[in-house]
This record gives sequence, C-alpha cells and structure tokens, in this order.
Amino acid sequence: MLETSLSAPAEVTALAALLELSHRARHAASARELGFLLVNGSLELAPYRQAALWLPDAGIYTLSGLVQVEANAPYALWVEQVCARLAAQPTKSVRLITAADLPSELSVQWAEWWPEHALWLSLPNSSESKEGTACGLLLVGEMAWPTETQSLLQEWFDVWWHAFRALYRPGWWPWRALLNKPRPHPTQQTRRWWRQRRWQWAALAAAVMALPVRLTVLAPGELVPAHPVVIRAPLDGVVDVFHVQPNQRVQKDQPLFGFDEALIQSRLDVANQTLQTAEAEYRQASQQALTDARFRPQLATLTGKIDEKRTEVNFLKEQLGRARVLAPRDGVALFDDPTEWIGRPVSVGERIMRIAAPQDIEVEAWLPLGDAIALPPGAPVELFLSASPFSAVVGTLRYVAHDAVPRPDGTYAYRVRASLAQPTAHRVGLKGTAKLHGPQVPMIYWVLRRPLASIRTTLGV
Repeated sequence: MLETSLSAPAEVTALAALLELSHRARHAASARELGFLLVNGSLELAPYRQAALWLPDAGIYTLSGLVQVEANAPYALWVEQVCARLAAQPTKSVRLITAADLPSELSVQWAEWWPEHALWLSLPNSSESKEGTACGLLLVGEMAWPTETQSLLQEWFDVWWHAFRALYRPGWWPWRALLNKPRPHPTQQTRRWWRQRRWQWAALAAAVMALPVRLTVLAPGELVPAHPVVIRAPLDGVVDVFHVQPNQRVQKDQPLFGFDEALIQSRLDVANQTLQTAEAEYRQASQQALTDARFRPQLATLTGKIDEKRTEVNFLKEQLGRARVLAPRDGVALFDDPTEWIGRPVSVGERIMRIAAPQDIEVEAWLPLGDAIALPPGAPVELFLSASPFSAVVGTLRYVAHDAVPRPDGTYAYRVRASLAQPTAHRVGLKGTAKLHGPQVPMIYWVLRRPLASIRTTLGV
C-alpha cells in the first residue's frame, strides 16, 4: 500500500503519473520498449540523474538516455559489476546505496561516475531456491529519496515487471551461462517443466532429429552402353583406314576399319613361292625314287615340309582376311577420332571401338570410399546430367562392385551400374552427378555421418 504522507495535490499527481506509466507499460510492443520506459519514464515519479536496468542473464539491459547499451564501454562494465554485487547481497526489495556499501575496488570510481546517493530496487526470485533476484533497477541522484517516494517507485517497478516478463524472451545460451551458475528465468519459473518454452523447443528439436529420412550419397556418373560389343584388334599391325565415323550407325557385316595389308601380302607371296618350291622338290624326288632307292627316305621329309608351308600360307590368308574388320551387329560405333588411330601400331586384343544398340543405355557411377553406404539391389538412382540439370535420368541399382578400382584422378572408387526405368533421349557419354538412395535413417545420423567419420579417421577412435 502506498503511504499517504504526501500532500493531497502531490499525491493525486503521483498517482496520475503512476496510472499513466502503467497504461504505457501494458500497451508496450516489445521488451526493449518497456526497458526504455522504465529507465526514462520513471523520472515522472521521482527525480534522478541516471538509471540502469539489470537482468541476471543479460547484465545491463538498458541505461537512461541511451537507445542501445555499449557492452564494452568502461561505464557500462563498471555499472554491471556494481549491479551484480548488489543483486548477490541478500537485501530487502528497496535499499539506499552509497559508496561505503561497495567493495573498495568498486567504490573508488563512484565519485567519477555518480553523485552521492543511489537507490536499488529489486524483485525477489519466485523460485523455491530463492537465490538472487529476478532483476534490479538502480537510480542515482543528488539527494536521497524519501520513504513515500521509495514506495511509489517500488509499486511502479512491480507493475512494470508484470508487463515485462510477458514480453521478454532471453536467449537460449547467453554467454553469461558459461561463466555463472545458470538461474531459471522468472517468466518460466512458475510453469511446469513441460510448459516451459526451452523444454518445448528441445522436444521439438529431438523430434525433428528422430524423423526418418532417406540416406543419400552423390557420386560422379555418366550414361554408358549397357551391353556393348567390344571390337578389339584381331592381329598385330598398323591401322590403315577407317570406313565409319564416331557415333555413326552401322549395319551387320559393314566394314569398320582395316589394317595395312602390304606386309601380310608380301609374307603371303613369299609363303606361296616357298610352297611351290617344296612341291617341285617333292615331285623331283618321287621320280628319282622310282629308279634309285636312296631317294625314298627323302619323300617323308619333303611331305612334311610341304604341309608346313601350306599351313603357313593358310594362316597368312586368314590374317589377310582379318585385316578387314566387319561389324558383328547393328548399332552405333563408339570410338575416338579416327585420325588418332590411322598409322598407329596396335597389338592383338587392344580395344579400338564399341558397337552399342541406340537404346541399350544404363547409368555408371563411381562411389567414393568415404560414401560407400549400404545400397541394396533395386535402390533408386538419379543422374543429373550437366547438360540437363533440371531433369534427372531415373534408374534402379543393378550392382555395386565388391572391389574398389583406381580412377584417372588417382582416387579409388566402387563401380556402380543402374538400369534405366524408361528410355531416354540423351546420348551415351553425357556426364553428371548421380544421386544414390540408401536405407532410411534418423535425421541426426544423416547430419552427423560425415563429421563422425572424419573424427574417427582423424582421432582413430
């Protein structure tokens, strides 16, 4: 109850000012506006030079005459230490303060910043522990405040606090919580724990982290022939001519390329001449064996020589036929620039080109070792081509190689093949990024999988 020692006109004026301030507090739009009203509007109730509002979790919240407090300013730092010291002392809600009430390390600067008298108003903590105060208002003036003025200010402070705690929302992790013992905020002290905002947000975050999501990884990929026919060099020689161009459609038994036949033809001519010579020697020995028995043993030797030369001739004829390579099936010829092959010596079995059916296409991806997740057969695979990033080529996983193989860039990766769900108009050879879909996992695992793997690789735990 307000004391009535004031004169009637002064009492009416004070009550009118209190009602006006209460009205403004109830209609304030934000906690910052309420803090500014407290340190500046309280001048209508009592004279003072400076005012400061202190909160346990925010320190100096507002200062009179300032829109925003500079936290690193020397004056703000000193006032914060003074308010923290006063809040830590078990005192009544209204107390007159002088320099003698502070420790020596704080009182030496009193005369530099403040006049002689100060008034400390505080609200007791409503928690059961009753440790500390909810907040404090510090007023500094030239003269001490009378008892009736102190009661009026305390009443106004209590009204203001009722409005302030409905709007004020402290940060989740104020930096002071790392240095001081955390205290329950007064706006939530009287609520059950399941109704407190911080626990509600924590439960929401836990629920979101537990949501099942599809585990996916990205890997470089491209469109490749699914079942191509590989055309390899049938003999050792030099490529002489190409009859087709890259990406040209070919028909079965159509000439593809040929080797230089001059060397094979010359060897064939020599082999034919040697065969004719061996046959002539055999005929001559046969005639002589009719009259002289000494020539009969030579017939078997000459017969074997003829067979050897005839085999050599047949082999060279077969090689001459292989020098002209024909298409084994209909399809598209896939190879590099033919000018890079002409005149180049090749060995038997060296791959020169591939023949693939136009629509026989699938996705090939290279899964890095760090992203080798469990991928069951039939898992969805999407290939986002660099030439068409907005439309994905969709397929299903066919197999993942058991062994990692080296890549041209020096890294190791697992080969992945996926069959297309439907035909595509994109050609073979287009590259992009493949998105491989694995099993469903909690979102927290999806977020922390790579960081945890990096930590285990670095620390070896």
